[in-house]
Amino acid sequence: MVSKTEESQLQQLENQVENRGGGAWEYLSLVRKLKLRRSDKVLKHGLTILNDPKKRSALGPDEWTLYEQVAIAALDCQCLEVAKDCIKVLQKKFPDSKRVGRLEAMLLEAKGSWAEAEKAYSSLLEDNPLDQVISMRRVAMAKARGDILGAIEWLNKYLEIFMADHDAWRELAEIYVSLQMYKQAAFCYEELILSQPMIPLYHLAYADCTSAIAQLTKGRNNEDKEISGLAAAALEKDYKQSSPSKLSLLSSTLRSLKIQ
Repeated sequence: MVSKTEESQLQQLENQVENRGGGAWEYLSLVRKLKLRRSDKVLKHGLTILNDPKKRSALGPDEWTLYEQVAIAALDCQCLEVAKDCIKVLQKKFPDSKRVGRLEAMLLEAKGSWAEAEKAYSSLLEDNPLDQVISMRRVAMAKARGDILGAIEWLNKYLEIFMADHDAWRELAEIYVSLQMYKQAAFCYEELILSQPMIPLYHLAYADCTSAIAQLTKGRNNEDKEISGLAAAALEKDYKQSSPSKLSLLSSTLRSLKIQ
């Protein structure tokens, strides 16, 4: 979570860079440190540095970090040619890098080459089952394809390993709520409340889920009573015709069952 101090510093640097006051690299470094995307601005200011040989060479080894950051921003912004160019540079520099392999898979995903991307992600996960980024990319890809059940499956598998990922629990809860699977959503919010009890939004969301469960249960109970009432009426009608002497016994039994 970004602190108020960090947020203020980021905003100040962003305003400075946008107004051509310098500090582009410092801004990009802070965005990366805080694990934010700011994709449009990263793409804009990152390319300004990469397209200037003097500025690029001044970065030293951080040049490659910036190529990666800009590649991801370009994928987010659907600037696939820019992403492809950045990835090519990284492939040439690090031909056997799994990290670059991840970018290649993300490019396939962005192109909509789902089968190839899935194959690439599977291969990378075989080498490193604990790669959180790739695991979550599979979730994102399933959602992009409209495969909500697939997204649920991947999120559950992910959370079996990374149980402390609050964002993943929240994402899973929101998917469950969208499908009116309130019991499953409530479980997710219980996990969030246990790990972060001071966040009121989780308590409110949990209350909404339990309220929805109660409404659904009430609705089902009313429906069950209605069906039982119809069945009781049909039995009474049948008994009147076939066994009128046993009608009082039937009525007494139905009352004991609280159906009448």
